[in-house]
Amino acid sequence: MRKFLSIVIACLLLQSALYAQNMDQIRKDFETQMTSGKVPYGNNPAAGKYYDIRGFKMYCETYGEGQPLLIIHGNGGSINNFIYQIPYFAQKYKVIIADSRAQGKSKDDADSLSYEMMADDYAALLSALKVDSAYVIGWSDGGINGLLLAIRHPEKVKKLAITGANLVPDTTAVPQEIWDMVTPIYGMLKNKTDKKAEEKNEFKLMRLLVEQPHIPTSDLNKIKAPTLVIGGDHDVIDPSHTLLIFKNIPNADLWILPNSGHSTPIVYKNDFNKNVDVFFSQPYRVIAKEGRFF
Repeated sequence: MRKFLSIVIACLLLQSALYAQNMDQIRKDFETQMTSGKVPYGNNPAAGKYYDIRGFKMYCETYGEGQPLLIIHGNGGSINNFIYQIPYFAQKYKVIIADSRAQGKSKDDADSLSYEMMADDYAALLSALKVDSAYVIGWSDGGINGLLLAIRHPEKVKKLAITGANLVPDTTAVPQEIWDMVTPIYGMLKNKTDKKAEEKNEFKLMRLLVEQPHIPTSDLNKIKAPTLVIGGDHDVIDPSHTLLIFKNIPNADLWILPNSGHSTPIVYKNDFNKNVDVFFSQPYRVIAKEGRFF
């Protein structure tokens, strides 16, 4: 699984020469996420627990006290992808962070997987934790899940911050050159008839990446929660698509980060944490200007 995901991550990081300049630092940050930290986020028995959620056991860790904050990772990711966010937000919020269905420790042997399923999983997890509504942060696929959570379960979302999300799996959202790198991997996995259990899961996640989501802009109009839409100016998600999402959510703010690709919570971790916290904390609309909040 890790080898497969490293290929996908490499494809995403190769999206532009400008973003490639950050590859060494990003690689170090990912290694730090996996190997360091006083608290073993994603593998912490003191904070972790399995919940019976909609036909599978969902692994979840909680940190801190205060208003509930749900954080959702991206495709093939896990809890430890947010090693820079958990300790920051746990100072003020009750951080709820889980491994999504068929990812991390949340094993799921079923063949089907969709963003709608995962959004419903997170709604059920919040109910299991007796949380009526929560602030929500979603990165990449987690951003898609966040949008669907706000659409399908509006009562569960107080405010929403998403980064690197897309509505459709085509070139209006992701540049052709990225598809040219990803689709051969998908074809290879799809055509392999004798798949081991791990390969089946890899294919399931890749199919999710290539064939989904399908969220009409009319559904975004239904989102009631104040929403902060974030993207990098060199994100794997085309900034025009991020702008489309922003324009179709009635109560939304937009933040495009300069000299950044898809990994905004890593490359801009300090600004990301601070400004998302400001957005959650302030009762008024936050205005973004030149990558800064005022």
